Amino acid sequence: MSVSRLVTIGLFLTGAALLGALELASRREGSRIPPLGELAGLVLRYRSGRLPVGRIAMYGFWWWLGWHFFAR
Repeated sequence: MSVSRLVTIGLFLTGAALLGALELASRREGSRIPPLGELAGLVLRYRSGRLPVGRIAMYGFWWWLGWHFFAR
């Protein structure tokens, strides 16, 4: 396994750990940080006229994530 691959995997794991910590922080009593579900709902509701820009962005993100993890 190459060093760049290990660094990339480490960065993705660090990002996932940070998202987990953010979610835990949002679940505390009296926290002003919205949970990730509410943020996703806000993004999915975003529209520009009749075009659901938020949904297109979310599908694009999932496609990108799947492409980078599963296309080998």
